[in-house]
Amino acid sequence: MLGTKRHWPPGPSLSLGLPLALTLLALRAGWAQEGSEPVLLEGECLVVCEPGRAAAGGPGGAALGEAPPGRVAFAAVRSHHHEPAGEIGNGTSGAIYFDQVLVNEGGGFDRTSGSFVAPVRGVYSFRFHVVKVYNRQTVQVSLMLNTWPVVSAFANDPDVTREAATSSVLLPLDPGDRVSLRLRRGNLLGGWKYSSFSGFLIFPL
Repeated sequence: MLGTKRHWPPGPSLSLGLPLALTLLALRAGWAQEGSEPVLLEGECLVVCEPGRAAAGGPGGAALGEAPPGRVAFAAVRSHHHEPAGEIGNGTSGAIYFDQVLVNEGGGFDRTSGSFVAPVRGVYSFRFHVVKVYNRQTVQVSLMLNTWPVVSAFANDPDVTREAATSSVLLPLDPGDRVSLRLRRGNLLGGWKYSSFSGFLIFPL
């Protein structure tokens, strides 16, 4: 109404709103303290860790620049027919060598010896493909676990210019076990270009 005077402080109906607002502010402050909302600090980086996840570089984690635990794989090939001067072996017996390493995750493959050394205990998959060229002899290639021949493959067709001995296998390995390929019959004097040897860790034990 025109000319009506207003009094301050307001009457009881208006003064009830202030305690209610203060109560809501107190509740929000309590929720923030319980960790339901992130707290932002000026000039700081807030890091939230998930329960059960190992910190980088700690037990079960990998340091910056290193492969995570359990990642093991290798692949090697032969890029030319004959061995260059200084390499061990002449394609007549013993270990079969590969001059080009395509993958060596975990560092288990040794190009000098042509063998893979298991870095961790687990089940591994291996595959090999050894080519003989212009060779009428039967060739037998064995995959060796340390000194034990696990599987063998043969190339024995005398009427083809190129043939491959190929096989694959799954093996449980302990750390330090050595896997390699050995020529146990025939020769590779014609060369073994395009041959390959590969393997990877399926899961740790």
